[in-house]
Amino acid sequence: MLEGCTMRKLREHKGAAVVEFAIVLPILLVLVFGIIEFGILIYNKQVLTNASREGARAGIVYIDGTSRVPAGNASNSDTIKGIVNDYANDYLITFGSSIPLNTDVEFPEGQDSGDPLIVTVSYGYSFILFPVTDYPIKARTVMKYE
Repeated sequence: MLEGCTMRKLREHKGAAVVEFAIVLPILLVLVFGIIEFGILIYNKQVLTNASREGARAGIVYIDGTSRVPAGNASNSDTIKGIVNDYANDYLITFGSSIPLNTDVEFPEGQDSGDPLIVTVSYGYSFILFPVTDYPIKARTVMKYE
């Protein structure tokens, strides 16, 4: 008689687990995908930081061993932008969307030894769950000429 009582209780509570799971599942999915989204966002921020460092490093070293391209020369800026864009294209996680990078190269004091070179890279990260707005990611590197 005791067994019949417990079997009846099990049958009465059988659907409760399904209802509880249905309530908890959306919260769990939002939490898991939120962690993934912010992980990708932080990774992309690091990629932009590395890309700006790569461009700045390429810009401050001597080109032919004896001299650099003059600061006003557009080809030096284009070379640095190309290095930054290549690095970002290789490593950014974009899920197939185009990469609208904005790269700025500044020579505030010229290209003499000890003068700074500033490389700024910005990118609008588009979230998967909320693709309506882009979250701006920005990285800035300042290095002094050797």
